[in-house]
Amino acid sequence: MLSSLPPSSPPLSNWFVVSLRPVGQHRPVLRAAKALGADGLSLPGLRLTAREDTPTRVALDDALRCSRVIFTSPAAARHAVRLRMLASDAPNARIRQIFALGQATRAVLRRAGIAEVLIPQHATSEGLLALPELGSAAGTRIGVVTAPGGRGLLEQRLREAGAALVIAEVYARAPARLDATHARRLMGARGHGAVCITSADALRNVLLALPKAACETLLRCVAVTSSARLDAIARDTGFLNVVRADGPTPRSLLKALCVHASQRGFR
Repeated sequence: MLSSLPPSSPPLSNWFVVSLRPVGQHRPVLRAAKALGADGLSLPGLRLTAREDTPTRVALDDALRCSRVIFTSPAAARHAVRLRMLASDAPNARIRQIFALGQATRAVLRRAGIAEVLIPQHATSEGLLALPELGSAAGTRIGVVTAPGGRGLLEQRLREAGAALVIAEVYARAPARLDATHARRLMGARGHGAVCITSADALRNVLLALPKAACETLLRCVAVTSSARLDAIARDTGFLNVVRADGPTPRSLLKALCVHASQRGFR
């Protein structure tokens, strides 16, 4: 196929890229894929719902009073912003250090008025825990703004380090609804396939929702993951080709896919 394309063709010509992001959050992945010459296909793996009851608001207030506050995802930051004013100069604010798992989460917080947000070099729980500012957690109260479920490694390691955690679960994750149209689009896609995997829950939900033939099509795609843990999950799930990106952003995921396509001559 390489010989049939002009030298100036985009790096992902003759590819389609599958996004498993939550409902309503596919556009950045699909737009980035299109810019590189690929077709984009959305298979929402999650549906995010706000938690706005009184206990949630109380828990968030308690978390925001801690000397250190961690936001585990862009959704956690967005839902927290809707519930409370987060700017560090807001009345009664006592936040000393704000942490985010990655650049997208930091961007949400900055738009809310928080200028200083610490992020790790690699957007993983391990990367966050490696920050020196979290190295002396013993005896401190740390707020964690997040959702129920998930991996739990961050909370486990912080507790083992002697921190007292104040958890505010400001949104919930649920499986998204997939229908026959999603399966037909996947099975009708042409060219080499890649699926961007940044959530084990999203991957599991999609595979449970799709018919067998569509699952087989998905598993023939190149799995582009954002961590060693997701690498292992993808391989255990049945993906034969797994590529590791250096982060969960669309740019990082598709950059890794471009390198893979170039090295293998898949154009």
